[in-house]
Amino acid sequence: MYKGLAIIFGFLFLGEIVENLGVPVPGSVLGMLFLTFALITGIVKVKDVEKEGEFLVRNMSVMFIPPGVGIILYLNLLRQNLIPITVALVLSFLITLFITGKTVEVLRK
Repeated sequence: MYKGLAIIFGFLFLGEIVENLGVPVPGSVLGMLFLTFALITGIVKVKDVEKEGEFLVRNMSVMFIPPGVGIILYLNLLRQNLIPITVALVLSFLITLFITGKTVEVLRK
């Protein structure tokens, strides 16, 4: 279990390093992309990180507690900007839904 966690957090750390070099993408996203590339190319075997990945996905709800607490802290700010935030959420949802649908259409051809 420690090997898989070390691999996952190692790629997260690598992503953070690359972000600090000036890449305008969050380090966690970069780390995930690096790990995905390593899995596709066979540098990292799926069996090495499979159990740890499943464990993290099963307990993902725990990771939403800090953002939830943050939302409660800024509740007044959210109330003041309710309409712009709602419009942004709905638009981003519709754009994501459209792009996902078109991507699936292209990939299924």
